[in-house]
Amino acid sequence: MAEPIVEVRNLRKTYGPKVAVDDVSFAVERGEIFGILGPNGAGKTTTVETLAGLRQADGGTVRVRGVDTQRDPAAVRDVLGVQLQEAALHDKITVSEALNLFAGFYADPADPDELLAMLDLTPHADRRFAKLSGGQKQRLSIALALIGNPEIAILDELTTGLDPQARRTTWELVERVRATGVTILLVTHFMEEAERLCDRLVIIDAGNVVAEGTPQELIDGLEGGRTVVVRFAPQDVERGRRELAVLADRDAEVEGVAPVDGSDTEIAVTGTRRVLFSLVPALAAADLVPDDVRTVTRSLEDVFLAHTGRAYLPGADDAGAPTDTTLITEGARS
Repeated sequence: MAEPIVEVRNLRKTYGPKVAVDDVSFAVERGEIFGILGPNGAGKTTTVETLAGLRQADGGTVRVRGVDTQRDPAAVRDVLGVQLQEAALHDKITVSEALNLFAGFYADPADPDELLAMLDLTPHADRRFAKLSGGQKQRLSIALALIGNPEIAILDELTTGLDPQARRTTWELVERVRATGVTILLVTHFMEEAERLCDRLVIIDAGNVVAEGTPQELIDGLEGGRTVVVRFAPQDVERGRRELAVLADRDAEVEGVAPVDGSDTEIAVTGTRRVLFSLVPALAAADLVPDDVRTVTRSLEDVFLAHTGRAYLPGADDAGAPTDTTLITEGARS
């Protein structure tokens, strides 16, 4: 197997008494979108900033293309592009000026005009930073992270604050960037974003990796039951409840029957993985034809709950971690 392009082993980082990253390990293969998913405050940003050589680790090893970024961060600056949580540029600088300025930091930069076109920024090339929308600022920050022709791009909380349409547009741009051959580390607290974009991911909670794999592997690996929601016509609801209650009493595959909150016609049937196989014949035997039957889709939120014992809730930012939102690309540092 080829050597991972990024390898993190037993990473630890503290800020005084606060342990931001306790014991984080993962490896990223060339050309994939690798997700670092977790609630705010879990240690995600600290992890990637340490990986990029922007912070000094207290323990563990971090390698990019085999180079220890803690010992020699300058050795990877030309192959690593970083988009931090917030873009901060001078209000009066235009999109084109910013790209050309950052291009000057590199020996072999990308073509600014090509980046403008790829990220749908050409119509805004002469617009000042202060006049850009949130989505346009995020696209500019991606462009600045890519201006050095990096092999790896770290995109940190890329779509925070964007409306749903702008978020989906940005997802399409990320996929477009990966298609050019760039390996992407995507830091996010959005479950849907991770499921949509990531080839593989780690879920981090309280500075520790609690799960790792492809989104589908993690979801498929969940043990426990399933839930099926049945919607009846109004005149069939009461008879449906009675028949399903009888089914729950006599069938080991069915564990519970309960009305769905906020609905007068829907009933949730919970049970084992085979609950649907018991439910459908029972409805047919009772001559009950539902208006709708749907299985409740499991998600990465269920994975988080299974591994931590609590619901997935966004919290505060990485506690104790000082931030530097003025830095958009690693190569921009002297």
